[in-house]
Amino acid sequence: MSDLHLETHPSYDHFKLEQTAPYIALLGDIGHVGDERLFAFLEKQLERYWVVYFLLGNHEPYHLSLALAKAKVNTFAEKMKRLNAKSTVGKFVFLDQTRHDLNEKLTILGCTLFSKVTDEQEDAVAARLVDFRNTLRWTVDDHNLAHQSDLRWLNEQVAELEREEPARKIVIFTHHSPCGDPRANNPKHQGSEVSSGFMTDLRDERCWKSSAVRMWAFGHTHYNCDFMEEVTGKKVLANQKGYLMIPEKTFNMKATFRLGE
Repeated sequence: MSDLHLETHPSYDHFKLEQTAPYIALLGDIGHVGDERLFAFLEKQLERYWVVYFLLGNHEPYHLSLALAKAKVNTFAEKMKRLNAKSTVGKFVFLDQTRHDLNEKLTILGCTLFSKVTDEQEDAVAARLVDFRNTLRWTVDDHNLAHQSDLRWLNEQVAELEREEPARKIVIFTHHSPCGDPRANNPKHQGSEVSSGFMTDLRDERCWKSSAVRMWAFGHTHYNCDFMEEVTGKKVLANQKGYLMIPEKTFNMKATFRLGE
């Protein structure tokens, strides 16, 4: 799930997840890394789940630099690693260009996957998306460079897994949307002048075309979907809560998904 937005009308302390599986993936825009209540919330989940996957959305770094936000999450991850070694606390996996082998047959690949802002939309995106005001020292150029880095990493990882471990199945977790399929996008935003701030169509990229990739789950768009992409046979999934006062009606807190099928 994603886009819990616990920073709005701050609800870190009283938002309750209904546990329906041993693993949970929190795919960005959960809250602000600069607020210690986010880490308290995450630690509570580690008392309940075997593994908590977590990646940064565009909201997590607000009022910080991206580098500092990552450093704070890495510090938390190290703390949880030490606790995990001597207690029943679950495993915290920070997905920042990270490969995590869930077992001998299934690999999780995760990163934020910032979108690629097009030249035509650059001015509108820079003016209308508050990311470029609320994240310190963050520009459209930085955003696009981060996109290139994440996309390159995904393509390289998928190619390596196909070559070295062809029997492995892959699940990809990102925050930003990788898909231009109409089923994955809100029709009311069709033709939006800021669409490239939210979604980049990767259907020509190896990480998307690979038959080894069995599922791709994402957030950011505040539009939920769950469908099988016919060309590759992968499940495309988004389960996003949205803002407290503007919730997504199709968000399902109890939803569970079998990875890699």
